[in-house]
Amino acid sequence: MDWLSRHRSLVVAAICAVCSGIIIAVHFFPSFPFVSAIWRQEQSYEDFLQREGRKTATHPDFVFLGIDQSTLELPPLLPEEIATNRAYQLMTERAFPWSREVWALLLDRLFGAGARLVMFDLLFNPPNEGDPILRQALERYRDRVVVGANIDVVNANQIVLPNAVVIPPPALADDRVGFVNFWPNSLDGKVRAIRFTTSERQLAGQRPFPGEEIFESFSSRALGKLGYAANVPRDQRLHPFRFSESNAYSPRPLYEVFDPKFWYANYGDGAFFKDKIIVVGWSAQIQPDVVVTPMELDTPGPAMHLQAIAAAIDHEFLQNTSKAANLLLVGFAGVLAWAFIALVRRPLVSFLALLAVSVAYLAFARIAYDRVGLLVVVVPVLIAFLGSGFLSLGFEYVLERIEKMRTRRTLERYVSKNLVKEILENPDSFYSSLRGVRLPATILFSDIVGFTSLTENADPEALVKQLNEYLSRMTAAVFAHNGTLDKFIGDAVMAVWGNVSSRGATEDAKSCARAALTMRRELQTLNARWKAQGIAPFAIGIGINHGDVLGGNIGSQEKADPTVIGDAVNLASRLEGLTRTYGVDILVGASATELIRDEFHLRSVALVQVKGKNRPVEIFTLIGAKADSGNEEFLERLQTYEAGSRKFRERAFTDAKVLFSQFLEFVPDDALARMYLERSLEYEARPPDETWNAVEVFKKK
Repeated sequence: MDWLSRHRSLVVAAICAVCSGIIIAVHFFPSFPFVSAIWRQEQSYEDFLQREGRKTATHPDFVFLGIDQSTLELPPLLPEEIATNRAYQLMTERAFPWSREVWALLLDRLFGAGARLVMFDLLFNPPNEGDPILRQALERYRDRVVVGANIDVVNANQIVLPNAVVIPPPALADDRVGFVNFWPNSLDGKVRAIRFTTSERQLAGQRPFPGEEIFESFSSRALGKLGYAANVPRDQRLHPFRFSESNAYSPRPLYEVFDPKFWYANYGDGAFFKDKIIVVGWSAQIQPDVVVTPMELDTPGPAMHLQAIAAAIDHEFLQNTSKAANLLLVGFAGVLAWAFIALVRRPLVSFLALLAVSVAYLAFARIAYDRVGLLVVVVPVLIAFLGSGFLSLGFEYVLERIEKMRTRRTLERYVSKNLVKEILENPDSFYSSLRGVRLPATILFSDIVGFTSLTENADPEALVKQLNEYLSRMTAAVFAHNGTLDKFIGDAVMAVWGNVSSRGATEDAKSCARAALTMRRELQTLNARWKAQGIAPFAIGIGINHGDVLGGNIGSQEKADPTVIGDAVNLASRLEGLTRTYGVDILVGASATELIRDEFHLRSVALVQVKGKNRPVEIFTLIGAKADSGNEEFLERLQTYEAGSRKFRERAFTDAKVLFSQFLEFVPDDALARMYLERSLEYEARPPDETWNAVEVFKKK
């Protein structure tokens, strides 16, 4: 261990080298278990960028006419509507596929409205009625129409073309025909890239050569007819592109185009389609044509073509950093992590630097993606950087912990464990507090009700055992909620939040309230077990107050303890004593109440003026945390009690009597409400003098 301490920098360098080396090595062994997933997760990060980063702009002139369920089934049509509409006659004569005259009628309707381009993401392959009519329409609009072909990669790359009546052979050489295929990733089946051109050799897994026949894609043909032929990559490679929003091109029901009502109402008598680029294809679930993409929603195939065309028009192609650059970045990440840990030698600064550089690198990757479409490798680099850094920090931490444990074991022989922890972890603040300082703190006093009488008849050994078990649970509740056990006063416990360490006045008060509720629950558990064993249960009172106190190392020259003193401490002790008077187990002062009321349910108790105080304070009892469920009905009824309490303080004793009585019908054993009911009856019969202000004055402690 001493050797490791002397050669820390060398050990840190070895850790960083091993981390980066492993990540670089597994790049060449993608099937290596577990660790190789680091590189695969890079794809997930790139998908995240696609979803959250900049999108290709949505083109408002792109329209998707979908063959959806409503188009296949058609809404109820009147006989005269069918008789006067040739398209509806053909669509109702038989189920899909309809006569291809329907598509000819669609072309006439759309181009008559001024459409710029119509694309059919459909395979007009088997012969069908209306083929000659469709052929005439396709000839008529030759420069403004594209139809689909399909490369059947499952069956030896067989190409499915429109039949010879619709498109005369050779169909793939016709500038109206393009393949509609998308090539998904072999690992997860997602489409992230588009291939605009291909060839038989490329489909067979061979390298293309100059002069071979090139097949153009559906989107490539469309781009050519739109005047963007120069934007089409001709290298037969898959080109990653930036997606538009998932719902950028939502389908419109095809049948509406033939319905005069919709044609007028939804499409402005056809004006909507002027200069539009329209794709026609499937959007019905009965004939799914969807593409799995990195976006949150799967994209219909026809809409995917529009996404690819939009990306090509806007030059929104993506590019990955090279493999060599990726490996160099991973190696540099390890070197940078070593520099932060070995040279800085301040763990917190090093940790913050690791986080800051990681955030900066993520920001750089996002900017590169958004601005220039560059996919900078992120996951392997950050894992190498953070893995090297955190493992090195862990090594430094272990060494420091070992050294601290040696010191702790020595100190704990003479000082309590709580103070040792604070001395070791926050020595500057602790030593300054020992000199004496005024600070805000929350104080808790708890005491066993009637413990003195219990000691008179109980077996001493059994009682001490029971008391130790009780105090252990109460102390654990204080420690569990970051409190400091100030002292035991016989069977009483004094705990403080905010003197030795503080999380802010509000959080200190809330932690104290949580500790009090935990003490209540722990005592209930203990009492249930003691009762089953025939042991007399305990009842406790808890007082909580918040205020400014004087903290310091207080005592004599022979013995002194860190503690707090002051008026706020005295009031907490008085509140603990008043729990007997009001029949509740927890009383909270007004200042503490204001800090915790947003998280806890509280119940008003009284306005009191305790011994040593010149002004009255309002006190409350703690019901429970608002996050806990199960007491909704009681809380609803409690509104009646609170209304009665307000009436009581306003001297409306008759109204208060009625409200307290209503509350007691629901909670007949409630001592506090019964006490106020009795006082209301008393004051109703004999009203107090005009100086009465509902304040109870206590002359004794």
